[in-house]
Amino acid sequence: MKRLIILIFILFFKIFPLDLDGVRSIKHWELLQEHGVKVEWSNHHEYPISKAEVTLDHNIKDIALIIENLENYPKIFKRVTETHRLGEDIVQIVLDLPFPFAGRDYVIQYVKHTLEDNLWVFSFSSINHPKEIKKAGHVRLPNASGIWILNPLSPNRTKVTYAWNGELLGNFPDIGLTRAWITQGTEVLTWLNESMSSKGQ
Repeated sequence: MKRLIILIFILFFKIFPLDLDGVRSIKHWELLQEHGVKVEWSNHHEYPISKAEVTLDHNIKDIALIIENLENYPKIFKRVTETHRLGEDIVQIVLDLPFPFAGRDYVIQYVKHTLEDNLWVFSFSSINHPKEIKKAGHVRLPNASGIWILNPLSPNRTKVTYAWNGELLGNFPDIGLTRAWITQGTEVLTWLNESMSSKGQ
């Protein structure tokens, strides 16, 4: 009976999209990088969840505008090569990985909202869509999911948290995952800050 319950639990989270809205309730994180951009990871519902955090000297509303403008991602995040809007809240994102690894892509549905404690949240989960583009030479990430959490510390100071499913699939070796998570978390938040600074915000 116990095995059956465990099996049902695993199948539930394999069938339904991985939701990271509850990432703040995860208690146990393994620290991968402490200085600069803080990067950690944890196992959540059988998936490796990575988390990157940094405090930026920018207004929360200005940061939110960049995060929610997915069409502009190729100009902000250098590993994003293409974005295709498939619906009002559905976007396909194409990523480039360093040689010799194949690129990745995923289709996500997103939602944004402000919580009672003034946190701004932008979360997304992978879905299938009839208009999605099959990218030759790319590995589809069917379990892609993530969440941005912005916490205003002052009018021009914001704590930025970005968490995502660190699963890379394809030919990417498991031994290289922790290094990849450190690189991704550092790059994403560094490029976000550079974009804000270049706009003088």
